[in-house]
Amino acid sequence: MSQAEIQDGTGKLPRQIPFIIATEGCERFSFYGMRNILTPFLISTLLLFMPEPDRAGEAKHVFHTFVIGVYFFPLLGGWLADRFFGKYDTIFWLSLVYCAGHACLAIWDDNLNGFYFGLFLIALGSGGIKPLISSFVGDQFDQTNKGKAKVVFDIFYWMINFGSFFASLLMPIFLKDFGPSIAFGIPGILMFIATMVFWSGRKKYINVPPAPEDPNSFTRVARTALLAARPGQSRPGLVVAGIGAAAAVASLAMSFQWGFVIAACTAVVLLLAGGGIGTSMQLERARGIHPDEAVDGVRAVLRILIVFALSTPFWSLFDQKASTWIVQAQAMVPQVAAFGTEFTILPAQMQALNPLLVMILIPFNNLVLYPLIRKVGIEPTALRRMTVGIVFSALSWIVIGMIQVAMDGGEPMSMAWQILPYALLTFGEVLVSATGLEFAYSQAPASMKGVIMAFWFLSTTIGSLWVLIVNQAVKNEAVLAQIANSGVGVMAFQMFFFAAFAFAAAVAFGLYAMRYRMVDNYRVDTKAATA
Repeated sequence: MSQAEIQDGTGKLPRQIPFIIATEGCERFSFYGMRNILTPFLISTLLLFMPEPDRAGEAKHVFHTFVIGVYFFPLLGGWLADRFFGKYDTIFWLSLVYCAGHACLAIWDDNLNGFYFGLFLIALGSGGIKPLISSFVGDQFDQTNKGKAKVVFDIFYWMINFGSFFASLLMPIFLKDFGPSIAFGIPGILMFIATMVFWSGRKKYINVPPAPEDPNSFTRVARTALLAARPGQSRPGLVVAGIGAAAAVASLAMSFQWGFVIAACTAVVLLLAGGGIGTSMQLERARGIHPDEAVDGVRAVLRILIVFALSTPFWSLFDQKASTWIVQAQAMVPQVAAFGTEFTILPAQMQALNPLLVMILIPFNNLVLYPLIRKVGIEPTALRRMTVGIVFSALSWIVIGMIQVAMDGGEPMSMAWQILPYALLTFGEVLVSATGLEFAYSQAPASMKGVIMAFWFLSTTIGSLWVLIVNQAVKNEAVLAQIANSGVGVMAFQMFFFAAFAFAAAVAFGLYAMRYRMVDNYRVDTKAATA
C-alpha cells in the first residue's frame, strides 16, 4: 500500500462489509415489518377490550414504550460488548433473543401478556445489537481506508431503508389479508436469515477485543473528578451530581402517578444530566491523578453527549410517524388518484414513503446537493447538516398540523396530503440520523465506541419520553382547558407544540455546533502505518 493511500485513507474496501450490509437489510425488514403494523394491530385487534375512544391513545403509549425499550437497551449491549464479550458474540447471541421475540408475537397474537413479552424480547435483542452493528462496521476500517467509511455508512443507512421500504409496503397487506400470525411471523423469518448471514461471515471480520479493565476509564475519571477535594475549595460539581441523583430518586417515587416508564426514563435523564454537568465542573481535578489523555477523553465524551441531548427533540417528532401520523391517516380518505388510476392505501403503508425517499435522497445529497453547496463556499459539516435536519423536521410538523386543523374543521382530506410532511421529515432524517451515525463513531474515543454509540441511540429513548410526557399532560383537565382556549383541537395543538419544540432545539443545536471542535478517532492500523 502506498504512503499516499495511508495518508488520505483511500485504501481498499474491506471484503467483509457485504456480510454486515446484507445482515442489516434483513434485520431492518424484520424490525420495521413488525413495528410499522404495531399501532394498527393494537387498535384493531389486541386492544378491543378497551373503550373505542381510548384505543388510539393506549396504542400510542404501548408503541412509544416499546420504542423507549428498543433505544434504551443499547446501553446494555454496548456495555456487554465493550467489557466482556466483544461486538461479534454480543450481536450473535442477542440476535437469537430477537428471533425468539418475533416467535412470541406470531404465536401469542391474541394474548396480551404473551404479546407484550415478545415486544420485550424484541426490544432487548434489537436494542442490544443496535449500537454494535454500526460500530462493528466502523471497526472494519482504519486510517488506510477511512475515506471509504462515509460511503459505507451511507450504504449501510440506505440498506436500512431498503428493508424498511418493502416491510412498510407489504406487511400492512399481510396483516389485512392473512392475519397477525403470518404478518408477525414473516419478520421473524427475516431476522433468522439475518442472523445466519452474519454468522457466515464470522471468519472474515476484524474483531476488536473488549477493553481490559481500565484504571483510567470514563467512569473512574468522572468519579475521581467528582470526589476530589482541594484545600479551601468546595465541591460544586459533586453538589450538582447529588442534586441530579436526588431528583432521579424523586422521579422514581412518582411511578405510581406518572407510570413506571416515564418515571424511570426521567430518572435516567436526571442522573445523566446531573452527573455530566457535575463532572465537567470539576474535571480538571482529575488531572495528575489520571493521564491527560484520559481526562481529555472524558471531556470529549461530555461534549458529544451535549450534541446527543440537543438532538432528542428530533426523535420525538420522527418516531411519531408510526403512531400519531398513522392515527391521523386512519381518519383520512384512503383513495388516492395517480397516473389516471385510483389506488386504495392502507394507513400504515404511508410509512413506505419514508424509506423510499431516503433511498433517493442519500445519493442525491452526496452526488448533487453537497457538491453544489461546496461550490458556493459552504462546507456541509456533520453538525451543520444535523442543525438543518432538525429545522426540516419542525417544518413537517407544521404542515401535518395544518392538515389536522382542516380535518377538525370537517374537510375530507386524502392521505396524499401526507406526502409533503413525509418528504420534509425524511429530508430531516437523512441530515440528522445518517449523519449522526458517522459523527458518533468518528468522535468517540477508542475505548468508548460501543457505549458512545449506545448513548446516541439513547437520544431516541428520550425523544419518545417527551412524547409520553406530552400525551400524559393532555389528559390533565387544566391542560385540556388551555388547549380548548387555543382554538384548535388536541391533536393539532400537540402537532404545533412539537414543531415549536424542534425549532427551539434547532436554535440551541446550531449555537452549540458553532463552538464544537471536531476530532478524528478512527483506528490506526499500525502495520500499514509502518509499511
